[in-house]
Amino acid sequence: MDRILDPYEGHPLHNCFGCSPANEAGLKLEFFEDGDDVVTHWRPSRAFEGWRNVLHGGIQALLLDEICAWVVMRKLQTIGVTSKMEVKYLKPVAADGPCLTVRARVLRTVRNLAEIESCLYNSAGELCTRALCTYYDFPPERARSEREFPGCHVASEQHG
Repeated sequence: MDRILDPYEGHPLHNCFGCSPANEAGLKLEFFEDGDDVVTHWRPSRAFEGWRNVLHGGIQALLLDEICAWVVMRKLQTIGVTSKMEVKYLKPVAADGPCLTVRARVLRTVRNLAEIESCLYNSAGELCTRALCTYYDFPPERARSEREFPGCHVASEQHG
C-alpha cells in the first residue's frame, strides 16, 4: 500500500476535522491506496463514545464520509462534496477497542456524480458499518481554480 499525500497539507486554511494534522481536536487520519481501494486505520477512544462503550454513530459516519472524499481526490483527481449518504449500522463498534479499518471505492460515476461505497471493520475484520455516498464532483479545472486543488498523489509518485 502506498501512502496518499495530503494535497492541502501545510495550507494555512487546512483545518479538516477528519484529516488535518494541524487540527488539535481532529482525528488526523492518514490514507493509503490499495489497488482500487482507499484505506485508513484509526484507533477509537472513549472520548468518541455514544452509548456505553459504543463508538458514536456520528463518528462512524464521519469516518465513512471522510474516506469517500479521499477516494474522490485520489481516484477521480478532483474534489467533491457529499450530496447524499446512506449509513447502515450492522454491528456495534467498541469505543475503546483496537484499531479500526475503513475502506472505500468508487462503484460508478455518472457525469459529475460518483457513487462510493465505504465500509468500517473492527479489529477482527468484521464489517460493522457500511455507507453508500453520492458525491458531487467539481470539474477538475474548477477544483484547481476555486479550491486550489493541486492533484492527489501517493508517496511513490513523488519520490520514485
